[in-house]
Amino acid sequence: MIEFKVNGDFIPMIQLLKATNLVQTGGEAQIVVDEGEVKYNGQVDYRKRLKVKAGDIVEFNGETIKVI
Repeated sequence: MIEFKVNGDFIPMIQLLKATNLVQTGGEAQIVVDEGEVKYNGQVDYRKRLKVKAGDIVEFNGETIKVI
């Protein structure tokens, strides 16, 4: 599990995927979100600009990110 400390109130989903090095570029992050490869709190979510906040869990490509 990856623990990611968010600075501020939230981080957009595509920026979170880049910041945790699960994707190389913002374009790649948008593609994986569009294709339904990302789960947000247990549910597939297609929103690229989704505001991920402390306490949320994001799953992608066999990795789990806990936002703290």
